Amino acid sequence: MATGRKGSTSKAGGVRFPDDDEPPGSPTRRDGQSNVATLIAVSEKDGSYLVKAGFLKSHHCYEIVFTVPDVPTLGKELSCLPSSSPSRRSPSLRVQRINSTLEGGVKVTCEYRTHQEGVQQEEITMVTKGRKDNSLKVRLQARVIDPHHGTPMLLEGVRCLGARKDAHTKHSSDRKKI
Repeated sequence: MATGRKGSTSKAGGVRFPDDDEPPGSPTRRDGQSNVATLIAVSEKDGSYLVKAGFLKSHHCYEIVFTVPDVPTLGKELSCLPSSSPSRRSPSLRVQRINSTLEGGVKVTCEYRTHQEGVQQEEITMVTKGRKDNSLKVRLQARVIDPHHGTPMLLEGVRCLGARKDAHTKHSSDRKKI
């Protein structure tokens, strides 16, 4: 006979519902023009920024929208440098759009493909087009859980686009061989 915990395992104390008028220093904020919530990047001691995307499922694809507040050193036309990691053939984090905000910051929309469990960090470097000397490093951090381990509650600014097709294709082809 199997024994296990009975009852609810939900932790409602960690759930919060932010107001539309949250201050810019809060972890999430709604964009006044499009009513889309974004994560807020936090400045690190080394001059880079950190974005915490929360809990995500392995072998899934997510759209992550975050804002880097007040970046006066960068210009208006921004681009993202390719990943400098030689071990990665196809990057897990791909920047879709970079837009300047009215407040002087930068709003970034990216696609993140999770591939393994654990605390994962990906780094992007943004530069002003034509000027590679001024750059801004942003690290995205997420806790990636097993796909069979439940459903995480996503932070505002994170949207699941679905399970990765390549993960299911491998498993389905293995089943056909049996």
